[in-house]
Amino acid sequence: MRKIHLLSLLFLLLNFNLKYAHVQDPSSVVAKGAKPVLVSSDFIFTEGPAVDADGNIFFTDQPNDKIMKWSTDGTLSVFMEGAGRSNGLFFDNEGHLISCADRNNQLWQIDKNKNVTILVKDFEGKKLNGPNDVWVDPKGGMYFTDPFYKRDYWTRTEKEIEQENVYYLSPDKKKLSIVAADLLQPNGLIGTPDGKKLYIADIKGRKTYAYSINDDGTLTNKTLFTDMGSDGMTIDRKGNVYLTGRGVTVFNSKGEKLENIPIDAPWTANVCFGGKDRKTLFITASKSVYTLKMKVKGAY
Repeated sequence: MRKIHLLSLLFLLLNFNLKYAHVQDPSSVVAKGAKPVLVSSDFIFTEGPAVDADGNIFFTDQPNDKIMKWSTDGTLSVFMEGAGRSNGLFFDNEGHLISCADRNNQLWQIDKNKNVTILVKDFEGKKLNGPNDVWVDPKGGMYFTDPFYKRDYWTRTEKEIEQENVYYLSPDKKKLSIVAADLLQPNGLIGTPDGKKLYIADIKGRKTYAYSINDDGTLTNKTLFTDMGSDGMTIDRKGNVYLTGRGVTVFNSKGEKLENIPIDAPWTANVCFGGKDRKTLFITASKSVYTLKMKVKGAY
């Protein structure tokens, strides 16, 4: 009788676990029942998603030297070919697409007609390492990371600037200054919409830091946000920060891990919110791009 009782109890427990295994954590930022949806795997390496005012996403396929467009109706198209090997992207306050164009280690401004203005071509006469990711603050100033990843399409093989810095281009586009010089390899970055805080990932140091942004664009009060680096990153309207690498890992504004969103790809490079309601998470992951329905809205 005792053995039968134990077997019955185990059976009941197994059925309970199976019944409720699918129940989503109520604290999850992902919409109930939503899973990552593959949009396309027809790329070589995707990066740099950025959302425009209408919710369309622009992203790069750097090895193919293209900027792609994902429209809010779900269609994919080529926005620009011969895109300067664009990597990270962000839209400025006038609707121009800002690009980390690392073919010649420059920062570009691209208008809707694909006309290019070179905003930054060097620092104090020396070639930059390779602008990687960019964020535009509410005043129109631009922060960008400059790690050194040796590219096979470069003729040079060594750095002209030894440090891998984070730079700030003033709103009038006249002054370029170093605002962080103590990171091993800065990569992803994102700021809060109020322009008061900047998150920067040190991918080589495997850490992400939060900084206070001063009125003149300089950074102070460097604090450890989390012991995890990141490639690209984004932020939602609740202040949660999304880091990439192995899937997408979500942290609240205190640096507490909320969840990891697995992505079926060797590497998740970058992420942003898009769609008309800004509740679609757009994920660039190796040769693929994915979308995921969310409970929360993106900050941009």
